[in-house]
Amino acid sequence: MLHLKQEIQRLAKQYRSETIEIRRYLHSYPELSFQEFKTSDYIASKLKQYNIPFIQGMVKTGIVALIEGKNPTKKTIALRADMDALPIQETNSKEYKSKNNNVMHACGHDVHSASLLCTAKILNVLREEFEGTVKLIFQPGEEKLPGGASLMIKEGVLENPHTHCIFAQHVFPGMEVGKVGFRSGMYMASTDELYLTITGKGGHAAMPGEYNNPLLIASQILLELNKIFMLPKQSAPTVLAFGKITGNGATNVIPDEVKIEGTFRTMDEPWRKEAHAKMKTAAEEIAKQMGGKCDFRIEIGYPFLVNDEMTTSRARVFAEEYLGKENVEELPLRMTAEDFAFYSQQIPSCFYRLGTGNKSKGITSGVHTSTFDIDEQALETGAGLMAWLAVNELTA
Repeated sequence: MLHLKQEIQRLAKQYRSETIEIRRYLHSYPELSFQEFKTSDYIASKLKQYNIPFIQGMVKTGIVALIEGKNPTKKTIALRADMDALPIQETNSKEYKSKNNNVMHACGHDVHSASLLCTAKILNVLREEFEGTVKLIFQPGEEKLPGGASLMIKEGVLENPHTHCIFAQHVFPGMEVGKVGFRSGMYMASTDELYLTITGKGGHAAMPGEYNNPLLIASQILLELNKIFMLPKQSAPTVLAFGKITGNGATNVIPDEVKIEGTFRTMDEPWRKEAHAKMKTAAEEIAKQMGGKCDFRIEIGYPFLVNDEMTTSRARVFAEEYLGKENVEELPLRMTAEDFAFYSQQIPSCFYRLGTGNKSKGITSGVHTSTFDIDEQALETGAGLMAWLAVNELTA
């Protein structure tokens, strides 16, 4: 395998300029979740250029391509990249900054797609060097419920041919370029969206006897829920946070209702369901006691993401072989969420992190910020490593 590793490294380096060009194009023309039509067409044009067969239009904009090695029915593995951007106005001054107002690739999905295209090109050149089939999934809508992964699974993305396992990488600005990180087992949290509508009775602020202030009811609900979920011992890591409250009153106007929006995250499904009931009951009881009403709606989001122990352990060893042990790190648990979790609930999965930061160059901005960017050397690392993981996993 030494020769194959060296060949993958050579090709990743050879294709680096093109991969950077692809990434910059995608970064310049970002599209929001489930609206990635031009992105999809661009990726399709590259696959045609590489002579890689594909189908386009799964969940409208999704693409699935196949690279068949020798004995293609022996085993099929999948590599996934997401394509959507975020509703953020980019404030970087680079020539490839977003040209679409209030839309930005602030979470690195341009990096994921460009990297996977380079991986595809490498594997297609080397398809006589491995057995089995590599399925390439370019997925829409990771950033928006119900998640493009769940919809692609419903449309059969893991079948025809049946997929044995799946890999994905994600940019990590907190990790220096050239490094990657893995974690076996539980890795990322489930996520649910919370929408509360608290109803009281509005009126003139100077006449307290004639109104029931829903802002006070909402405040009490927030304090009580915070108290419940700030208990020192929960059955699993848990985050309950509220980021938006809207009253639409004025200095002397008490509104009829208040709306609150928040998020709930955990890593245990029975506790998740129990917590939903506990939150809803507590909020409704408080509102009732204070003479109001609370409509508590929970939008069920992504499940927790669990990395298959054996698949991830193998991937870590392969990464150490490719990059050197000193460049492969252990990742901590994260309370962030990813719709790749839907795949991890179906088949053995490995979701790992690609270092994209460079402190010496001032490339340190986090994802989901208006100044996010990467050290583009990461594209060579990401593309080559994913190709290396694929050929090794096919022989595992």
